[in-house]
Amino acid sequence: MQNSTTPFLFFTGKGGVGKTSLSCATAVRLADEGKRVLLVSTDPASNLEDVLESKVSEKISPVNGIDNLFAININPEVSAEEYRNRVTEPLNDILPAAAIKKIKEELSGACTTEIASFDEFSRFISRENEGGKFDVVIFDTAPTGHTLRLLELPAAWSDFSKENPDGASCLGPTSALKSSQERYNTVVSRLRDAAQTTFYIVSRAERSSLKEAARTSEELNELGMQNQRLYINGVFKAIDTTDTIAVGMQALADEQLQAIPPKLLLLPLTTFPLLPYNVLGIQKLRSLLHPELQREAIAAEISKITEIDHTLASLGDFVNHIAETQNHGLIMTMGKGGVGKTIAASAIAVLLAQKGFEVHLTTTDPAAHVKDFIDQLTEIPPTLTVDRIDPKAETQHYVDKIMAQKGEKLDENGKKLLLEDLKSPCTEEVAVFHAFSKAISEAKRKFVVMDTAPTGHTLLLLDTAGSYHREVLRNTSLDAARIKTPYMALQDHELSKILLISLPETTPMREAAALQEDLKRAGITPYAWVVNQSLSMQHGITDPLLRKRAAAEVAVIKNIENNLAPRTYGIPLIPEKNLLPVLVNKYTTNHNH
Repeated sequence: MQNSTTPFLFFTGKGGVGKTSLSCATAVRLADEGKRVLLVSTDPASNLEDVLESKVSEKISPVNGIDNLFAININPEVSAEEYRNRVTEPLNDILPAAAIKKIKEELSGACTTEIASFDEFSRFISRENEGGKFDVVIFDTAPTGHTLRLLELPAAWSDFSKENPDGASCLGPTSALKSSQERYNTVVSRLRDAAQTTFYIVSRAERSSLKEAARTSEELNELGMQNQRLYINGVFKAIDTTDTIAVGMQALADEQLQAIPPKLLLLPLTTFPLLPYNVLGIQKLRSLLHPELQREAIAAEISKITEIDHTLASLGDFVNHIAETQNHGLIMTMGKGGVGKTIAASAIAVLLAQKGFEVHLTTTDPAAHVKDFIDQLTEIPPTLTVDRIDPKAETQHYVDKIMAQKGEKLDENGKKLLLEDLKSPCTEEVAVFHAFSKAISEAKRKFVVMDTAPTGHTLLLLDTAGSYHREVLRNTSLDAARIKTPYMALQDHELSKILLISLPETTPMREAAALQEDLKRAGITPYAWVVNQSLSMQHGITDPLLRKRAAAEVAVIKNIENNLAPRTYGIPLIPEKNLLPVLVNKYTTNHNH
């Protein structure tokens, strides 16, 4: 940490990379140096309380056990709900309840939640109220480029949304925002000022995580927010060099670090080691940025060895069960980025195809790693077809249609706003849903394995009767009777098996549980959870650091089995670059007795 810390620090990165640990450790360090620090989290699944071991609420409160450090949790779900209520309140006496419910559903996407929480935390950057009492304000998670661009458009603040209710689905009536356009302009100029704001992009030494970090960096650069640093967390160094898994993991991590995307190499880089303990409590947080304390903590932890093995049914077991009970259907892997949806989908598709079934493997993931995995195989089963739904192409096609239909009546400002609004994640999901509908109809005669899928929010939107749904119907070549079937297909347990993929760690587990709730709201119940990269499924680990990590997993996996999942399967952590052939081989040799 350089001494000339800027007043605002943002920690951004994918779920589960360690943003919260690093933002809290930075806060503790600065408070120890005598600065008055406020830590703000906008993460809906925030575990600030666990990490700080102190009560954190929606009011600013002091953190136990350390002077000068204060924390607040802005719950984006609550902010978004209040925002939706402010939008619909004036309409209560005018519109029927069903219409109001539909407006609320349209405003329940990721964009609205983000804008509502940004609305809340902009106060801290404008320093209009509590923000002014602190030397440094640290944000755990940063707003996306889409939110920031949308709020920069003057059209977003005009009466455009009132005149053109179909135009801005993301922002809704701006009168419901607590902030003014002036405040946002102040906020954005502070975010661009390198003397005021630093962005810490947090990643793991892992390809998809680094790719995501590069994308975030580029997006911030486009917005003129160039004061960035790269933190790579959880870098593994083997302690016991006779442990083959430990040696393999270190070799893989070293290789990934050599392959950092070129644009990220321009940023100042700090790496943090993988630790054998959970970073919880002030003392452990101090150790994260303090090598001497870290050595002491590691030695203390490693001396306590506990039960580390935990057996789970495998993907091979899942495939055998499916093969015995059906000969067609939709299998879908869902979950947050970086948890292993693609490897799970690829392995299931190949194993089913090896049994002689006709299988179509497809993905809606923009990064599309499916091909990378399939290319690892020396031969592909003849009954397997592989393709991808290109979200960029599908979205462009959809955006062009909407711009042609609605854009002609708008002035320049209106067009700009409509275009920015169409850059929202929701648009991409709706566009992909069309292509996805075609794949689902195939599942009535063969196996379709799909990597990543629309969220519950998108499904609800597509099911709501009303303008949005009609607009979707107008812009599709499918007939009205067919567009509803995909949604119903996902609700049909016989036809569809949804697998939620998680890692055996707290944050990914919480994110998968939140996704499960979102799906249940749309009447869809996942068939099973798959726990990926499990060390506790590997036998014979001798490296003390890995033994400790394996032991920590067991509690998370038991919680999934007992409280969250109807059925649980696991994929062990295998430190191999070409993972798919190793997995397929493992399940083929184990099960063909």
